[in-house]
Amino acid sequence: MSWAQRPPDWPLAQHSRIIEAGGIAWHVQCLGDGPCMLLLHGTGSGNFSWRDLLPSLAQRYTVVAPDLPGHVYTSRGGRDSLSLRGMAEGLCQLMQQMELQPRVLVGHSAGAAVAAQMVLQDATLARAVLIGLNPAWLPPTGAAAWLFGPAAKLAALNPLSAWVCARLAARPGAVSQLIASTGSTLDARGLDLYARVLSDPGHLHGVLTMMAQWRLSPLSDALQRLRNPVFIDVGARDQAVPPSLADEACRRMPQAVVRRREGLGHLAHEEDPQGTVQQILQWSPV
Repeated sequence: MSWAQRPPDWPLAQHSRIIEAGGIAWHVQCLGDGPCMLLLHGTGSGNFSWRDLLPSLAQRYTVVAPDLPGHVYTSRGGRDSLSLRGMAEGLCQLMQQMELQPRVLVGHSAGAAVAAQMVLQDATLARAVLIGLNPAWLPPTGAAAWLFGPAAKLAALNPLSAWVCARLAARPGAVSQLIASTGSTLDARGLDLYARVLSDPGHLHGVLTMMAQWRLSPLSDALQRLRNPVFIDVGARDQAVPPSLADEACRRMPQAVVRRREGLGHLAHEEDPQGTVQQILQWSPV
């Protein structure tokens, strides 16, 4: 997607900038003052998912929220830039370019996997706090395993796949049904933002390519090596990443703390942004 052709009402656009790092043109929103907090969104989303959290978190932190490679307004980069390790490496380069050292990494879903991979790859993050919101740290099961495996590979190879998916997403009610299938309920503004990006073939091609390159088994095997403070916040109604996977992650990371919130789904941070902010700040160092 082209930042130059963005809608005039794009959330927090006044805090956006385009930063070149690691062969990628990153769309980054940065605001606030204090220690650095890095926010990483999930698959198919963008930094717009933090729209209702950023101003509050920025009262205590310098908050950095990029679009991941191939998503929304960030370019795809090289061949391996959409893999888990490639994204983690690219984000480390972005942080170096911005001369910032994250003290807190907050990731939603696949963004939590990228955050964990960053901690494993970068020794300077050995003491950073890791917060996973409905984190996708373990290999998916059921339909999700198919979507992140053979189906994604086939779709990524077919140039028409993203165009077809975008046309389907543009149908009335399609996005609201998709969001509902994750166990979440969003307001009209949230549904409109997802409809905009999911009906864009360029964004969807990046998403499909990412899904085709995604490998979670090495990360899940390495979780036991993490010594960082780890906190997990899950929506009890999550239909995309079952809450039971958080319990399994805790068995691999005995230091992890879990909070489960009733009545919320996979996009719990968008359903209850202020409740999520309060929990993040409670878990984060001053």
